[in-house]
This record gives sequence, structure tokens and C-alpha cells, in this order.
Amino acid sequence: MTLALLAFLFAEPDWTSIERHAVDLLQRYVRIQSVNPPADAREAAALFEAELKQGGLEPRRFVSQPETGKVNLVVRLPGRDRSKKPLLLLNHFDVVPVDRAAWGSIDPFGGEIKDGAIWGRGTLDMKGIGIMHLVALTTLKRAGITPSRDIVMLTTPDEETNGTYGVVWMAQNHFPEIDAEYVLDEGGMGTRDVFSPGKLVFGVAVGEKQVAWIRVRAKGTAGHGSQPIPDNANERLISALARALDAPARGRVHPVVDEMRRSLGGALASNKYVNAIQKNTLSLTTLRAGVGEPLKANVIPSAAEATIDCRLLPGVNAEEFVSEMRARINDPNVTVELISTPNDPGASNHKTPLFEAISRAILRYHPSATVTPIIVPHGTDSVKLRMRGLTAYGLTPMVLDLATAGTMHSDQERIPVEEFKKGLRIMFDVLRSEF
Repeated sequence: MTLALLAFLFAEPDWTSIERHAVDLLQRYVRIQSVNPPADAREAAALFEAELKQGGLEPRRFVSQPETGKVNLVVRLPGRDRSKKPLLLLNHFDVVPVDRAAWGSIDPFGGEIKDGAIWGRGTLDMKGIGIMHLVALTTLKRAGITPSRDIVMLTTPDEETNGTYGVVWMAQNHFPEIDAEYVLDEGGMGTRDVFSPGKLVFGVAVGEKQVAWIRVRAKGTAGHGSQPIPDNANERLISALARALDAPARGRVHPVVDEMRRSLGGALASNKYVNAIQKNTLSLTTLRAGVGEPLKANVIPSAAEATIDCRLLPGVNAEEFVSEMRARINDPNVTVELISTPNDPGASNHKTPLFEAISRAILRYHPSATVTPIIVPHGTDSVKLRMRGLTAYGLTPMVLDLATAGTMHSDQERIPVEEFKKGLRIMFDVLRSEF
């Protein structure tokens, strides 16, 4: 029996005190209002630094924008085999803004425990997972367990605005500090109702859809609202949008979706999450037209525009997708413009020692679960590192129902306390595994 296996079997930490501390730490973290914009991460970084130093680790700051407090934090726990590239734990300090009135009696930055859950902005996205990374890492260090390879944690300030001063800046300026074979980020989850009704399924994200934002703009003739004209930009836009949104569903099923179906033994559930990961999707998000402030109800404007949030499956050519939309609209007075830069590194290979370690750790605590690779419909920082050839997985080691999972970015964001605790143990088991 190897020393590593002996450590795995017998070096069980004092989970009661560790979990109590982790819950308290997450509550303190939620109370730090690291809202993006401006994504000032200095206070959050100080919290992490203090915890890491107390745990015997040496974090380093990399300041990407001093004037706004954009701070990246990197810490490394050395492993036994230095010839292997590290595992990178990737999480972010920043959170999206809140509408305080919509939260009612709950303080969105209170970190309150109510109805068995920790409430607050960022609990799901992704301060909860960040604390799991942090505490699992310091627990390894305190237990004297040397992981199989180096483990590096990168916490960034700017994920919610495309990682410009976070993972993108680090990759451009300090890539050797974060270069790794594997990445563990947010994404996926365990659930009994999202993927297959009545079946406990843990989806581990191996890829994500491309973000293709499109602006549709119609031109017409301005005029007085009392005298209808055929060349009305608003009516032209409405007609164009109807044709644009009527995109045919075609093409073969994505291989990851095929793998999900095989793993689950049949058809997937029907809900907005599962539907979104099986096909290209289009959501009309903004409409803008009119003249004057306030807008004049009796003026026909000369232009009207809208934006469509398109999420494309890996492997879909974004330029061809836009070209097909132009062909469906087929109006010389309507322009269709791609206003984002889709990234398509494809999906990461799930047949790896790390994915096997993730499966083992999950099944230790959820022996009846099915673990499967999935695609997520939203974007994460992992795509930036997949573009550089790193194998990235999204691991949210908690069982969530559809209602709770849907609170991300909402005015009811929360995570169950007991699932957070169990997720911390799963994360710890992954980090001390052989892979």
C-alpha cells in the first residue's frame, strides 16, 4: 500500500470544525460587495490572502488595473510529481449587480442563513465554489497531504465582463504562473430533476456554447404618426425579427449530448436548461426605437434596432450562422451584425484520469448517482484556457433542484448549506486523488 493511499484512507480531517469555518467564511465573503462594475477585488483578495497565509500557503497578487482595484490572486501547493503540469483551480471574486428592492427582506450582501440555505449575491456564481477551492486547498496543506501534482488556485476580478482584467490578462502577461494540464472551474451540477426526472445525475461541464450577440438594424422613412407609410422602420424590424428567430433546427446531435443520453439510458428531461444545451438558441434581448426624450408617440423613426443573444453549440461556424440569418431576413434595408467574438475551442476530452477522479469522489458521497459530461448553455472563463489547449471541467459538487439552480444572477440567489458542506468534501477528495 502506497503512502498516498494510506494518507487517503486515514488522514480524515475534522470535518465538523472545517465545515463550520467554511460556512462562516462564505458568509463573510458574500458580505464583501465585489460587484462588477467596478470589480474592485481588493477586500475580497485580502480575505483570501489571510486565510491562505494562516493555512501555511503563500499567495501572490497580480494587479491588472490598479486604479479600479482589479487584483488577481495566485497560490500554489507543490505536488509530488513536478514533471506533471498542475491542476488549476479557477474561480472569480466579482459578482453581478443586484436590484435590492427585488430581494425584499433579504439583504443580497448579508450572507444570511434561512430555510437551510445561504442567501446572497454570488453564493452560486461563484463564491461558494471559490470557498470550496480555498478551504479544500488549505485543508490539504494542514493535513500534511502532498497532492499527486502541483495545485494552483487563480482567483480573478473580472469574469463577469469577459475576463478582460482577469484570466485574459493573466494568460497574456503571466501565463507560466497558471499554465496547467487541467482546470477546475464552475459549471454543471448534481440534480434529481434537471437532466432526467427522478434520477440523481451529476453533470460535469466539458464545454460551453459560443456567445454570438447579433444586432439587427432596420432603416425606413421618418414621418408623422398620423399618416401611416409602408416604409416604417419599426414594422420592418418586427418582420425581420420574426424571420431571424425562425432558425431551423438542423445538424447532428453534439457528441457530448449523445454521451449524456447513453449515460442516462434514454431521453433527457424537457426544460429550459436541457433544451438549451441540445441546440443553437436565440433570445431577443433588446429593442430600441423612437425619437425624443421622452419618446414621441406621434413620430415614426427612421431607424429601429434590436439585439439577439445567440448561443451556438461547439463546432457551429458563427459567420455561417449570421449569413444564414441575413438570407432568411432577405431585406436590403436591414443589417445583421455580429457584435461579439465567439470562441470555439470545442469540448474537453472527458476520458482522463482527472474526470475519473471526479467521478470517484462524487460516487463516494452519492453512490446511486450517474456522472456524465455535459455542455453548459452559459459562458465561463474556462473557454479562454481551452483556447490555449488546457483540459477544463466545470464542477459544482452540490445537488441542486431546478428552482435553486435558476437563482444564479437572480434576486433569490442561494445554495443549500448541507450541499455546500458535502461539496467541500467532494472537492477535497478530488484534490487528494491520484490523477
